[in-house]
Amino acid sequence: MDLNSVYTELIMEHSKNSPNKREMDDADIEEHGHNPNCGDDITLELKLDDDMIEDAAFKGSGCAISQASTSIMIDLIKGKKIEEALELVEIFLNMIKKEIDNPSDLKKLKDAAALKNIANMPARVKCAVLSWHTLKEALKNNAERD
Repeated sequence: MDLNSVYTELIMEHSKNSPNKREMDDADIEEHGHNPNCGDDITLELKLDDDMIEDAAFKGSGCAISQASTSIMIDLIKGKKIEEALELVEIFLNMIKKEIDNPSDLKKLKDAAALKNIANMPARVKCAVLSWHTLKEALKNNAERD
């Protein structure tokens, strides 16, 4: 199986059947993200336990890339400390900007590394990074409230 078919399969699986796309009743943080270029619209919800992301979910609509990227991101950050999640955001954004030199950083992204080729599709980059920017904003706003 080639990399393109793995990428396509991963996107379709996460965009259509994501267990992360749900409403969370007891979220500690809720942050809205919107991409006016193509209409992607998400609300990210996080449940924290001190400095750990205990659970995360999202609701919203958009293209397959935005929905899959959000779902994949949530799989990656659940159970991580806030500091680790923010590091993963930076690694992902650097990957999309083609600014990653360290292969071990890509390994940290797990399934999210499959989105690497989005960097070659400029019109789709904002779709892929929407949830990552929304997570960064949510955690920044939360830190400012504390």
